[in-house]
Amino acid sequence: MDWLAHSIPSPDQRYLLAAVSRQQQLTKPAGSLGALEQLAIQLASLQSTDQPCVDNIRISIFAGDHGIATAGVSAFPQAVTAEMVKNFVQGGAAINVLARQHHAHLEIIDVGVAANLSHLDIVHHKVALGTANFLQQAAMSATQMQAALNAGKAAITRACAQNCQLFIAGEMGIANTSSATAIACNLLNLEAQQLTGAGTGLATKDIAQKATLIQQALNLHAQMSPQPLTILQYFGGFEIAALTGAYIAAAQQQLPILVDGFICSVAALLATRINPNISPWLIYAHQSAEQGHQLILDALGAKPLLSLNMRLGEASGAATAIPLLRSACALHTQMATFAEAQVSQN
Repeated sequence: MDWLAHSIPSPDQRYLLAAVSRQQQLTKPAGSLGALEQLAIQLASLQSTDQPCVDNIRISIFAGDHGIATAGVSAFPQAVTAEMVKNFVQGGAAINVLARQHHAHLEIIDVGVAANLSHLDIVHHKVALGTANFLQQAAMSATQMQAALNAGKAAITRACAQNCQLFIAGEMGIANTSSATAIACNLLNLEAQQLTGAGTGLATKDIAQKATLIQQALNLHAQMSPQPLTILQYFGGFEIAALTGAYIAAAQQQLPILVDGFICSVAALLATRINPNISPWLIYAHQSAEQGHQLILDALGAKPLLSLNMRLGEASGAATAIPLLRSACALHTQMATFAEAQVSQN
């Protein structure tokens, strides 16, 4: 897993400064387009271009099951993971609709669904039939974790082969908010109650029980190493490991990343702890309705583009933000300057 620590280029400061200069020359008061200006500047520096563009977008959905699902931490049974993968293949999920709307390439990757999906037209990178129950033992072995991280890296190899301009990752896995919450509690040294939310829609009393179970797991593994990869091995899902690997690999390949909600933000936090130089390559799409997401965003120093009370996952929040990035690019490249429009600046 040495590749996780490989160098990550910094954004190109020459293009950043050029983009800042252009924004000051466009026919508008400086700063009047708010976050759209900053988006265009960020994308220009990440893409090393005067013409930032996000026409070619790849969305990778990683799917995996979790042993802790048997403890009743989700409002839905574990079988829903495989059923939703089939729904993705049939084009009936929210992310299918959004990917079609925005002409983004969508792929589904099985990294650990607890069912035989070999007959489906998806990317097959199954590590195991779900993780172990982290209430009893580490969720995965070191070898399994490596395989899941490599599944994320492989997704970036495919994206770069298609000249991708923006990468979006999503996840599907019943009980994965429990896994993400446990990871975040370890990374931020917080109690489970502070981060545990409704996930798929638990009632208040069931959220309390979910928090109790997660805290039990935190206490059980309290003597483990605090290293981020150890935390991932003990509490992660295969899809969360794949997300983490994809984010690091994308930054290494100078590919801008649009981060989805709670689970993807936890994977981003994990990625920044493994390789801190990833941070400038992350654009945060939205603040989800999941309890604790704001704490994760604060830890990342992130300012999300949207707050729509969404909590679906499967990259739906990130896909919803695509038009903002495209608008930012279009305004930056197509607006006239004061000189071109012969408009007085004073």
